[in-house]
Amino acid sequence: MGPGPAREESVAVSEESFAHLPSGLDLCHQTFGHPEDEPVLLVMGLGGPMTWWPEAFCVQLAARGFHVIRFDNRDTGRSTKLRHHRVSRTDIVKAYLGRGSAPYGLDDLADDAAALLDHLGIDSAHVVGVSMGGMIAQTLAVEHADRVRSLTSIMSTTGRRRVGWIHPLVMRTMLAPAGRTRPEYAELSVRNGKAVASPAFPTPDDVAHARALETYDRGWIASGVSRHMLAVLTQPDRTERLGAVTVPTQVIHGSKDLLVHRSGGRATAAAIDGAELLEIAGMGHDLPAQLYGTFVDAIAATAARAR
Repeated sequence: MGPGPAREESVAVSEESFAHLPSGLDLCHQTFGHPEDEPVLLVMGLGGPMTWWPEAFCVQLAARGFHVIRFDNRDTGRSTKLRHHRVSRTDIVKAYLGRGSAPYGLDDLADDAAALLDHLGIDSAHVVGVSMGGMIAQTLAVEHADRVRSLTSIMSTTGRRRVGWIHPLVMRTMLAPAGRTRPEYAELSVRNGKAVASPAFPTPDDVAHARALETYDRGWIASGVSRHMLAVLTQPDRTERLGAVTVPTQVIHGSKDLLVHRSGGRATAAAIDGAELLEIAGMGHDLPAQLYGTFVDAIAATAARAR
């Protein structure tokens, strides 16, 4: 079934449940919309649980006639934590300088996503990834090409170090302590989030604070964020392999992104034949509520190209 007219009032929302993967990991996931509709797999970024894809966004996308799936990556939310892999700040600095290794890579995270589709009985899906999730989505399109109907890569990059770089001031923020208690974590999350947020599309402090508390309560752990960071910092350059991607691709990036410079989005679009690039003036490294409609329209248009 193709997407029809918006029908938010009838969108079904499932309870959260777990997929036990062959790797031994458990991934928490949730769906929106009707299972007979075209599936859209949402892949979140570094350290973010699936709730960073807000329910309002998921409902809006499902209302366009999609079966929307969001999930907690390993080491986030309610999914399996790999605490036995210890990571130090020195490990992160070494990886930043190109001399480090990681307990797991983006290919492992892409394998998790493919295994989740297997669990759900879904042969292929429209795949949407943001930030590290965009890197995972790109990797999925390269290594599991038959599982991807279309690709939407948001504020992400190809893995080439000369593009999509982190602003040095933001790197300091990324390495700063995240707080030892729930209130400290929430307070620092709001403050640090402003360093990368969209200047043209501000998020109210109370909304950011509520999201931070929810993130903490879902099972946030600092070591999980560090392991994600190592996966990103040690990723390979996918530029050449992205040339083999043939599915319709949409690349979205903000002009004010300090965490992943917009050159990363431009490089991604240039690497994939026929990819469309949407640069949004005043957008930083977040998903502002003011832009939900823009994102949904772009995802739906890309899915339509796949037909």
